[in-house]
Amino acid sequence: MDAAPARVDVVFPLQGRTLPRDHRWVLAQALARVLPALAEDPLAAVHPVRLVPGCGEPALVSTRSRLALRVSRDAVAGVQALAGRTLDLAGCEIRLGAPQLRELLPHTTLYAHFVDAGDADEAGFLAAAGEELARLEVRCQRICGREQRLRGPQHTLHGYSLMLHGLRQAAALRILERGLGEHRLMGCGVFVPHRSAAAVGEVD
Repeated sequence: MDAAPARVDVVFPLQGRTLPRDHRWVLAQALARVLPALAEDPLAAVHPVRLVPGCGEPALVSTRSRLALRVSRDAVAGVQALAGRTLDLAGCEIRLGAPQLRELLPHTTLYAHFVDAGDADEAGFLAAAGEELARLEVRCQRICGREQRLRGPQHTLHGYSLMLHGLRQAAALRILERGLGEHRLMGCGVFVPHRSAAAVGEVD
């Protein structure tokens, strides 16, 4: 029997009304304050929180909004202890409910909502991603999606959504566990399984 992946997602339901639409940096800061060990793990990751679509500020939290942290199995107990905590994100409060564990499932197609590109244009971004994938011994097709900008710790981050297609199981698991690029606690370079490579331009 194959060993279980070294990492797992800990998923919290959220109770709250609103969050800043661009909240990734303040969320990373808040989590690092209540769980310092999270910031000490270079592979720990925070999934983007899905909010009600729109352009209004702040954004509405839906009943389906979740906070998911990708951590090592050894860190699960400490992360689960966050249940019941309230986080203040730029004046918006969210309370973390009772978490569930979600196993990492390798898939032939993986998607990341945002991968940090630095100052690179699309061609440079895809080339850099290809080099990082080669270092991880991952062979696949790379499909670049929407260009985006996010508030970062020192400056605005520039990046793209990215689809990886045609992955073998072991390679997909490496991507799920390690991600690509920087700023993992801001949800950058965090991959999830996706139904189809054709939909990369449609994912919000």
